Amino acid sequence: MSRRKNSASAFSSRLDDPAKNWKFSLGDIAERKLWDKYHAAYQDLIRNTSAKHAPWHVVPADHKWFARVVISSAIVSAMEKLDLRFPDVDKSETGNVKKAKAALEKEAPKASR
Repeated sequence: MSRRKNSASAFSSRLDDPAKNWKFSLGDIAERKLWDKYHAAYQDLIRNTSAKHAPWHVVPADHKWFARVVISSAIVSAMEKLDLRFPDVDKSETGNVKKAKAALEKEAPKASR
């Protein structure tokens, strides 16, 4: 079992700090008793719904900077597997591309040429 994020000390800090009071509800006290069941249900969900073609990535969120690194790495890895490439320009469009470039160059201010 991982560290309990809903520990009494976490709730206490929410009650002691007026800026964090909004994070607390009386219902949280009752919900604390169900934490182990919630945790088991989440583990079952991740284990039973993650697939090779659509994996779940469980990201620790104790430190935002680290969570962002993990998420960014997962995105880059997934995108690299896609083997993305720019589309090829149809040969019939090559002439139009040249015409468009010439038209834009005529419009460009002389100082930028």
